[in-house]
Amino acid sequence: MNRTFRRYHRQIAIALCLPLFLSAITGIGYTIADEWLHQIELATFILNIHTLQIFHLQAIYPLLSGLGLLGLLITGLSMTGLFRKHPSS
Repeated sequence: MNRTFRRYHRQIAIALCLPLFLSAITGIGYTIADEWLHQIELATFILNIHTLQIFHLQAIYPLLSGLGLLGLLITGLSMTGLFRKHPSS
């Protein structure tokens, strides 16, 4: 079971590497452009990239990213051993 979760975790991590990196960078960039630099046009452009609205994928992208993150959390937590039954001593 643990080996199966490792395989799924590895596959999900590879598939989500670029989308999560994009979300992190654009999230940071939006905050800098909007709050620090007060560049509304740049902030709007970065937000369109962040949600993939620029490619008209704003309806499906957050759902897929969220499901992928849930998959990473479930498989990652299962591999930590936190939820294994330990023999009582």
